[in-house]
Order: sequence, then structure tokens, then C-alpha cells
Amino acid sequence: MADTYDLIVLGSGPGGYVAAIRASQLGLKVAIVERENLGGICLNWGCIPTKALLRTSEIYHYMTHADAYGLTVDKPGFDLAKVVKRSRGVAGQLNAGVKGLMKKNKITVVEGNGTITAKGKLTVEKDGKTTELVAKDIIIATGARARDLPFAKADGIRIWTYRHAMVPAEMPTKLLVIGSGAIGVEFASFYSDMGAEVTIVEMLPRILPVEDEEVSAFMEKALTKQGMTILTGAGVEKLEAGAKGVTAAIKTKDGKVVTGEYSHAIVAVGIVPNTENIGLEALGVKTTKGHIDTDPMGRTNVAGLWAIGDVTAPPWLAHKASHEGVIAAEAIAGKHPHAMDKRNIPGCTYSRPQVASVGLTEAKAREEGYELKVGKFPFIGNGKAIALGEAEGFIKTVFDAKTGELLGAHMVGAEVTELIEGYTVAKQLETTEAELMDTVFPHPTLSEMMHESVLSAYGRALHF
Repeated sequence: MADTYDLIVLGSGPGGYVAAIRASQLGLKVAIVERENLGGICLNWGCIPTKALLRTSEIYHYMTHADAYGLTVDKPGFDLAKVVKRSRGVAGQLNAGVKGLMKKNKITVVEGNGTITAKGKLTVEKDGKTTELVAKDIIIATGARARDLPFAKADGIRIWTYRHAMVPAEMPTKLLVIGSGAIGVEFASFYSDMGAEVTIVEMLPRILPVEDEEVSAFMEKALTKQGMTILTGAGVEKLEAGAKGVTAAIKTKDGKVVTGEYSHAIVAVGIVPNTENIGLEALGVKTTKGHIDTDPMGRTNVAGLWAIGDVTAPPWLAHKASHEGVIAAEAIAGKHPHAMDKRNIPGCTYSRPQVASVGLTEAKAREEGYELKVGKFPFIGNGKAIALGEAEGFIKTVFDAKTGELLGAHMVGAEVTELIEGYTVAKQLETTEAELMDTVFPHPTLSEMMHESVLSAYGRALHF
């Protein structure tokens, strides 16, 4: 006999486990199926453990620059095994936390590989044993995995994906990072601060290509100043791993092919949705480039089948997945949720310096026909930033000149991943420049720059 539920969630990442919790809160009987670790890639192999690593490299950077703060540190060093152990410990702690949340919310956890065998039916296999589950609704939250280069698959020894880069057996001496999205830049930042010589290769004309052009340009200068080599408009045509390193043939923007030797390479060229072998083809589920098509509530074209997170359309962000999980759960429970406005989803890169943004870039806003007022305020004009020794960066705001609507905000500098939520809330509330100008910001704080950037857009900046 099959076990019967109101809802089955396939995948327990930040989209899946949040959807399960919200559905349980709404009175549904819920089961969640996971083939690996509760919390998914984000918690176990992505967002959380990478931030633990980046915290280590941040502290190590301060140690090696202690003199700037009037401090003395003799021969700073690190134990790579302990660095990795701390990161894995943080992931383990949160994995245990998700287990606790499942128990608290009376959600049945079924371990194994799940396959949808028919509408409302799912089979889970583990260690040769099969469990049959039945539910009116199923949410697919299977996420995605790193994309390999077609001519050089990661071996975990010399050629790494993000998973390998989080548990290195040795510290790279000369590192090649292929791809300059958030994942590539974060690992480049970590390994550079820990002492590796880093080269970033990006096929597009600029690094962090989804960000505002001014932010990308600033980041390229900042990372170059830190000692990294940045090759934009370039592509890796050949990558070969040997016993002692990696040989890469790189076609530069001028069309020349140069060969370089590296100790290791990290491939960060995008993701592949986990849609294989879960029964989608037999059901006729519609996809675009492998990602499942959904409506704003998460419904697929098959009745009773829903999808959320990285297995669906971009942006591929954990917090977007979680919010989609809540929306889908509420729709299933008949609570009439509001669709999410993707322009109000913030994006963050936790490098040094950090990058954060929400809404339209200046170029995109102009492309869409808006008349703009654009404000910009530098970190060097902020007392707290100078006191912190973090005076590099800026905050940029983009407004509709006709209505005063905040269209976008873009930041680069210390702790901007914490600051961006202020603008995100403002966008969600459809705030205009008037409310932001009239808001009192505490002094001395980095957040004052948010105020000044708004003032700057209207010719009223006070401190620069």
C-alpha cells in the first residue's frame, strides 16, 4: 500500500524544505523526499559553507594587513584542513537544524531517489528498497548542479567544480577560475586572499556580467589591484589535467591563443537543472533549455505538478527558491498568494569587495525607455567606511524621473550584501525618492550612503 499525503516535495533545498514547512503550517500532510542531504546544495555545498570559507579569508586578510590598524601579528598562517573542517561544521550544524524543523512541523522525510511514475504518484528507491507515495500535489524542487566544460570534465584533483573547491586537499598556488559570475568571483576572492595567484577568464566583455556596468568595471579594477589577472572577452579552448597541474589554452579578446600552466582550475560556467530520471518526460512536462516551465504560482503544464527553484527559470538564487516555495504551498492550500515580482529579488556576491543589487541596471532601464535620475555616492565620503578602513566602493540608485519610482540599486563595497535589503524593502513597498529622502538614517553607519545616493540623484548630496 502506498503512503498517502496531501503534498509531496521532491528535493529538500531552500525551496523544497521551505515549501514543506509552509504547507504543513497550513494544515497539509506533507512528505519530503531527499536523495542526499537535507538542506540541498545551498546549505551543504553552496551558500552557507562558502560564506564560512570567505569569513576565514576575510579574517586572514585583516591579519596580513594588521599594521594598517595599528596592530602587530607575527607570521600569520593557516591550517587548510582546519579551515575546511570549520566550513563543513557550519554546514553540518545547519543540516541538523533542517532535520529539527522537519520534525517540529511533522513532515515525513523519505530518503532516496524519487521518481514521479504518474500524476500524484512517486516512487522512492534506496538500498534496493522501494517506497510508494501518493499525493494530490507534487512540488519538484530538485535544483541544479555545476555545468562541466564539454572538453574537460572535473576530476576533483586538478579540475574542480564548486563542490571540489570547498573541500580542497591542498591549497592552489596558481589558480585558473573559468567564469566570473558570483560563484567564480567568490572562489577567486577566497583563494586570492589565502595566497594563491589567481587568473579569471570570462567569455563576456566584463566580469559579473549581470551587474551594472559601473559595478563590473569597479570590481575588475579592485580585483586587479589585489593581484588577480582578469581576462575578459576570452575563452578556454583546451584544458588538460596532469599529475602536477593544469595546462590551459586561452583565446584572448584579440584572437590570440596563449597557453598557461596552473596548479588547479575551477570551472564556474553555469548550472544544469536536475530534471533527468525523475519521470518528467513520460508526463509531458514542458521545459525551456532543460528548466521546467511554470506559471507565477509554480504550476507546470501538468495538473497537480509544481516546480520551484533552480530547476525552473532564472534567477537561480536560494532566496528566490524559498519564496517560490511559499507561493506554491499557499496556492496548493488555496490561500491565494501574490505572485513574486522578480525585479524585487536582490542578488549578492560575497567577494572582497562585496557586490549587491536589486532591480534594473541603468543600462536596462534606459533600454526599457525610462527617463532617469541616477544617484551615486562613494564609500570615501562616509565616516564609518573610513573608520572601518573600507573606503573603496560606491552605492548607485536609479529612479524614474517622471514618477520618482526606485527602479534599481547597485552597490559595491564592504557589507553591501547586508545593506541591499533596505532598497529591496523600498521597492517592494513601491517607495519613491520622497520617502527615502525623508527617512532618518543612523550616524555613523554605512547605511547613510544609501540616503546620500538617493539625494545625489536629485542634486542634493550633502557629504560629497
